[in-house]
Amino acid sequence: MPYSQVKVYSDGSHYIGIPYEPNPRAKNRRPRYEEVIEVKEQSKEADALDMEDDTVTEQTVQKPANVHEKSVPPAARQMTRKELFDELYRQTFGMKKREQKSYIVKQMLPYFRDGPSCRAFVEQNFERKHRNMICRRTRLWRKINHQRFNYFVTFTYADDKMTEEEFAKKLLNTLYHFSSRKGWLYIGAWERGGATNRLHFHGLFYIPEGTMSGEMEILRDFDTRKKRMQTVQQNTFFAKKFGRNEFRPINHVSEMPQAVQYLVKYIEKSGGKLIYSRGLYQYFVTDIMDEDIVCPYGLEDRKILLFDSFGCWIEGEYIGQVSPEAIKLLPKVT
Repeated sequence: MPYSQVKVYSDGSHYIGIPYEPNPRAKNRRPRYEEVIEVKEQSKEADALDMEDDTVTEQTVQKPANVHEKSVPPAARQMTRKELFDELYRQTFGMKKREQKSYIVKQMLPYFRDGPSCRAFVEQNFERKHRNMICRRTRLWRKINHQRFNYFVTFTYADDKMTEEEFAKKLLNTLYHFSSRKGWLYIGAWERGGATNRLHFHGLFYIPEGTMSGEMEILRDFDTRKKRMQTVQQNTFFAKKFGRNEFRPINHVSEMPQAVQYLVKYIEKSGGKLIYSRGLYQYFVTDIMDEDIVCPYGLEDRKILLFDSFGCWIEGEYIGQVSPEAIKLLPKVT
């Protein structure tokens, strides 16, 4: 029996199809409303003490007798428990997992009826963060396997040209225009240098031939991190507009796994999200004939493994054997 509206992705070697299954509960699904709580702001001094140690000594709190301070009530914010957890998770990113959990539980305990319910909530949300990271990796690979990226690019913030906010906004705006007007595709992430804390944008780019603005020049200088001279390929257009940059050509087959690990490392280290250009998709949608199916695949056989030369169809119309040309004519799912 033919399958209709199959979402197809590539795992790098084979095409995998996910047959369409209607969800009868989707229309009746009600939005979940979370309780809004009032979160009191904590002073920086008290927060630092909580991060370092739970013990406050008499010397720590002792003040000169002649100093009189007004008692200012702490400010309060309206937010959900989930929003509070996400905020604390970002603040403690990079800590050891056990210390991070302990700190978040301590900060959230006043907003729960008891300790067990607070710890259960924190555990559930750590699991949510872990699932989200797995989904990001999966989405990243599926988008990458449909493209042929040819550069790994780094843009570095130059404080003599503009502020950080202007740099981030103008760079992404320029890349957006290059994507819509010149067909550039990219997947990138923001990261700060460990020693300098300088802002960088790292990304995988597909730059069609003949669409590069400016010229490529070879720049040779000293790498303070690696303690040796290095040679990089820099674009003059981006150098003049934004500052230092590097366009490193990559081989899609042999160097792509390492490049993807760079991006995964950046989002795991910073807790940030990947930035995708338009035109990147996870799946293309097609009808699949029985003769094009190798066998069921995946958990509970919910997917199907396809032959490398399967045919593409849209509502009974044959588009052609799977190829970049045929895929361009098919619906996409991002």
